[in-house]
Amino acid sequence: MTNPKLILASASPRRLALLGQIGVSPASVVTADVDESAWRDEEPRVYVERIARAKAEHIAQATPHAFVLAGDTVVACGRRILPKAETESEARACLTLLSGRRHRVMTCVALAHSGGDLQTRTVMSTVAFKRLSDRELNAYLVSNEWRGKAGGYAIQGLAAVFVRSLRGSYSNVVGLPLHETAQLLRGAGYSVLGE
Repeated sequence: MTNPKLILASASPRRLALLGQIGVSPASVVTADVDESAWRDEEPRVYVERIARAKAEHIAQATPHAFVLAGDTVVACGRRILPKAETESEARACLTLLSGRRHRVMTCVALAHSGGDLQTRTVMSTVAFKRLSDRELNAYLVSNEWRGKAGGYAIQGLAAVFVRSLRGSYSNVVGLPLHETAQLLRGAGYSVLGE
């Protein structure tokens, strides 16, 4: 069976690599130009679902006969949505807040196909960080690994040493919950792992 054309609506190299782990290779990668600003008092889950849907819909409008897969990940501490850290001070503020605490990582995966159909799956994982010393925090900040990462860290890198426990999907925390993504694709008739 030949799969339909699949477009990944994400510039994240992590999402592309994660898809490769389950044998999915998009025909193209297109960045969805959508406003990712959170609305006032918007809950993290509502936010991440709204943004993922907007990304998928934006790209699907231009490519109605392709499958469009989009995702958005948010790190939330309570009701607070942490930014994708772009400056060292943002990263420091995020990591200081997360130090010694539990937080939630939510990813919504959206799949648009067949002339406007859109399905989503939202996955939540709980991550607990150890209390970070000033030396650990400063060493991590020097690495620049935090740049552009939700909550100011990448679990698949140096920050792995900060994680005391993880409940839920590891791939979700990296940026794409693979089990749920595969289910979404299969449900739409897209073959995963050569099925």
